[in-house]
Amino acid sequence: MTSDFTDILVSGRPLVLDGGMSNQLEAAGHDLSDDLWSARLLAEDPGAIVDAHLAYFEAGADVAVTSSYQATFEGFARRGIGPERAAELLALSVESARTAARRARADRPLWVAASVGPYGAMLADGSEYRGRYGIGVAELERFHRPRLEALAAARPDVFALETVPDTAEAEALLRAVRGLGVPAWLSYTVAGDRTRAGQPLEEAFALAADAAEVVAVGVNCCAPEDVPGAVETAARVTGKSVVVYPNSGEAWNAGTRSWEGRSSFDARQVRRWRAAGARLIGGCCRVGPRTIRSVAAALAPGPQ
Repeated sequence: MTSDFTDILVSGRPLVLDGGMSNQLEAAGHDLSDDLWSARLLAEDPGAIVDAHLAYFEAGADVAVTSSYQATFEGFARRGIGPERAAELLALSVESARTAARRARADRPLWVAASVGPYGAMLADGSEYRGRYGIGVAELERFHRPRLEALAAARPDVFALETVPDTAEAEALLRAVRGLGVPAWLSYTVAGDRTRAGQPLEEAFALAADAAEVVAVGVNCCAPEDVPGAVETAARVTGKSVVVYPNSGEAWNAGTRSWEGRSSFDARQVRRWRAAGARLIGGCCRVGPRTIRSVAAALAPGPQ
């Protein structure tokens, strides 16, 4: 980890994030219909993870978000993978993104964001879109800290504390990330102007306003239509850089484990997000390399 990532945010140049890891792996023919989701391939086919990252770097992404969203000590333990091997797989998620960056041979700096998904992702029951798990902040902090420590040891450029559904989990993550020497962004999954658990975004973003480790706040895994208001609120409440990477606009049905509806992600929207204050812009579920290429083109300097 270096300070360069934080420095470039302060400079104001926007960075393009990648898109969805799972949809890119599925497009390559991998079956992700299990509780570990894309994290399963860290153990079974890490080369596929590298290829997915590479596709996004070649499409113009500046930042790769690692495949550790659903990678936890508890989740791996259910598959008979012990803590030592689980720590190795968490580190491998960072190294896989680094490997892709080296292969990309880009003419720009490339960055690695270590994904830290919510407690509900480990449960694999869709509860990351509801929050309010029935456990307290202290217990959530104890859940997150070991994984953060394992990821920090692999020296990512930044943590992506992502798809956070409520303020209790945000508070736990902000506690757990302290002292690890890695900057972080905090992004909520939202519905309209509230977290998935129903808290006002002003209240949710305010938690990170004075957190020294947090260099950006924002939203991900939401509808594109939810982004503009969130950008304005995040910038106003925190004064920090803003990160946004919504889904395609389709809706996830946890019961059938499938996506429904139509895409509403239009890369032309990102210019408005940037003008409103967003500095880290990309896509989440169902947003692939083709769309990220369009996002990079829309954010490129020069006449639009």
